[in-house]
Amino acid sequence: MGDSSVGDGKKIAVLVHNEGDDVGVAVTDLAPGEVVAGWLDSQRRATVAVNEAIPLGHKVALGDLAAGADVIEYQVRIAVTRNAISRGDLVHTHNVRSARWHQSA
Repeated sequence: MGDSSVGDGKKIAVLVHNEGDDVGVAVTDLAPGEVVAGWLDSQRRATVAVNEAIPLGHKVALGDLAAGADVIEYQVRIAVTRNAISRGDLVHTHNVRSARWHQSA
């Protein structure tokens, strides 16, 4: 995701908790296209190209993630990718496994 500033008046559609997080949370149902992401721990705003429909409350990848990569949210490892995930993709149980349980059967 780029660090470019976005114009005033655009509503934040993806809320990011901390700098360094790999995912943000959709604050509304998202359709494919450009949306604004905003960080809680800074005034940073950036655009993200959403690749697919993402329901309210679900996670959006903020950058490309390789298969087997850790997924960080709240500055904490929350999941491990099952396969590669592209920036703007839905991040959910179909493509990640909980970090807490990822080594269980």
